[in-house]
Amino acid sequence: MTMELDTIFCGDSLNVLKALPESSVHCCVTSPPYYGLRDYGMDAQIGREATPEEYISRLTAVFREVRRVLRPDGTLWVNIADSYCGTGSKGDTRDPKYPQGRNGQSISLCQAVRGCKQKDMIGIPWMLAFALRADGWYLRNDVIWAKGNPMPESTKDRCTRSHEHIFMLTKSRRYFYDWLAIAEPIAPTTALRKKAGRGVGKYSAPVPGQPQTQNINKPREKGSITDDMISPVRAKRDVWFINTVPYKGGHFAAYPPLLAETCILAGCPKGGIVLDPFMGSGTTGLAAKRHGRHYIGIELNTEFCSLAQTRIEHDANKRRGKGNLP
Repeated sequence: MTMELDTIFCGDSLNVLKALPESSVHCCVTSPPYYGLRDYGMDAQIGREATPEEYISRLTAVFREVRRVLRPDGTLWVNIADSYCGTGSKGDTRDPKYPQGRNGQSISLCQAVRGCKQKDMIGIPWMLAFALRADGWYLRNDVIWAKGNPMPESTKDRCTRSHEHIFMLTKSRRYFYDWLAIAEPIAPTTALRKKAGRGVGKYSAPVPGQPQTQNINKPREKGSITDDMISPVRAKRDVWFINTVPYKGGHFAAYPPLLAETCILAGCPKGGIVLDPFMGSGTTGLAAKRHGRHYIGIELNTEFCSLAQTRIEHDANKRRGKGNLP
């Protein structure tokens, strides 16, 4: 297959990936279909398997090919959420108000899961993370995507779900990661501590389990630290507060561009290539083009292929009209 950039291949992700050249992309940012959530009516779709183990096995095979096409310094960012175990006696659960599913999509499977009791969380994210680690990936980060505006839930026997996981995995021990591109401002109190040096209080001496005092808590011995000597930023922390954003297109599971942009800025150099084997509504491609990267998308559903391409082109035209593109 010709390595066309800024394009979406319509087809099965595993088959398309096998045709891509080895060590050809810098970064992969993706959100595969979640287990048992929706039925998109496609024969080869992922997410409607009979068991979580089969689902994890299919995803592991896809990401094995992703690892092959990644450069040695490449990174993989996977957005994934959990599912609950059902009763095992009702088959597909259907909303009587929307018997065909909202937006024409059938909804969640309600079935028993081996090793799980009714109402148990299945643990899909960590099943996937451990499977990928066992398959050769380096598991480097579990980022929590915290949503300030999650989907409402009517449950009264647990907390409303308001987060998902983003696992950062790498092909090698050494890899590209631009921490400054996503760095956060330091807290004002951190700057004060650096300038003053505590020298007193419970953190000024060794504590059980920590035989040496942290440098930031030691008395200042070599003169004062001034503002211009203090970095104004720190490494981004692993809880990302990003709200979902409305999307009027026909795809029901579009994640916010800021989520993809953050992964791309950290994991792909400018001018590099970002891969998304589950392109969906095209958010990854849109985010890549906004920040001077190329993209390669793969999508099984031909309608979503057209939707994603149109969305990416519309966003580029809008930015060009505002003078943000040459």
